[in-house]
Amino acid sequence: MLTHCPHCRQALQLTTDQVAKLEQALARLEPGKTLAVKCPRCRGAITLDKPAPAPGSDTARLQPPPPPNLDWLETGVYQGEEKVEDVPMALVLHQPDERQARIGEALETVGYQVLLVDSVADALERMRFVNFSCIVLQAELEEKLARSAFHAHMRRLPMERRRYIFYIVIGDGFHTLYNLEALALSANLVVNSADLAHLDVILRKAIPAYEELFGPILEELNAYGKR
Repeated sequence: MLTHCPHCRQALQLTTDQVAKLEQALARLEPGKTLAVKCPRCRGAITLDKPAPAPGSDTARLQPPPPPNLDWLETGVYQGEEKVEDVPMALVLHQPDERQARIGEALETVGYQVLLVDSVADALERMRFVNFSCIVLQAELEEKLARSAFHAHMRRLPMERRRYIFYIVIGDGFHTLYNLEALALSANLVVNSADLAHLDVILRKAIPAYEELFGPILEELNAYGKR
């Protein structure tokens, strides 16, 4: 309650009844409204508003949010996002066999989230909606690589997209890690199928070399919004 006039600075000599009436009037005030009274000495207008609730009072307490639901702890199942953000995606187009599984495992070992497909149509459809950082093609999937519709699609990709894809072609007639052979195929890496048991080691050598060569260029293009 106000004890001194803000204008004349004199003490307000209020009786007990006057104080009680003021408190009742203030208690009935709607939010945002004020009460005007006059100083009995200088007759200056004094504006009063409803006092804020005291800390610890029922009206001042905030209702905390409910605790989290922990039912998933009992079931052992946590439904998270299927795709983890910022984890590079790899697409493997290969017939479903032991080699396909081995390729997928090697890519996961070096940090990719892997999607396995065995048809060109499925691979092209996936590429419409996902920006893959790595794509692996089995050279013999469509009999001959020179007639491969998927390989032709990769070679025709606009450079603003192609430059961000580490393209690997795997087949029986290639020389693993032979850069000139990869360059002739518009690929980043060629791997002989006989070397798939060591694919994780091959990737650990080839990917850093690729990033060292093209990384600064890609960073500059990103900075200028060229992606």
